Amino acid sequence: MVQPHKIPESVLVVIYTPALEVLLIERADASGFWQSVTGSKDSWEEAFIDTAAREVWEETGLDVRGPGCQLTDWGLENRYEIYPAWRTRYAPGVIENRERVFGLRLEQAKHVCLNPLEHLGQQWLPWIEAADKCFSPSNAEAILLLPSFDLSAVDTPRV
Repeated sequence: MVQPHKIPESVLVVIYTPALEVLLIERADASGFWQSVTGSKDSWEEAFIDTAAREVWEETGLDVRGPGCQLTDWGLENRYEIYPAWRTRYAPGVIENRERVFGLRLEQAKHVCLNPLEHLGQQWLPWIEAADKCFSPSNAEAILLLPSFDLSAVDTPRV
């Protein structure tokens, strides 16, 4: 059943490589706003991991279950106030969103197939540059945590 309003529960998926390059995509509804993959649940019952897989597919054409892909639930949740310009998408009185954070590790950077209704451009950047370019504070914070979640990254000391 399609919801009349967006559900205030969403995912943030940081897509990255072992070299800690991060994919950013530019929003179509807010030119100049760069971010990772994000999106709301389709139903209250949809699991966050399923939302993450669906949103990555819809926004980039990447299958998180495909070869060379590793989707990980980082066990982090953000709560933030929904920007006033986007509150009309939610039920009256809803001003806060709950966001679950995931990482999607790819073997290497690749050109993705963007949904032109949602995104205008894409770029792969080193993780610190990517964090600086994000308009969303929670997105930037998630990217800055990347080295602590990907222990196999090339920059990470091995024991």
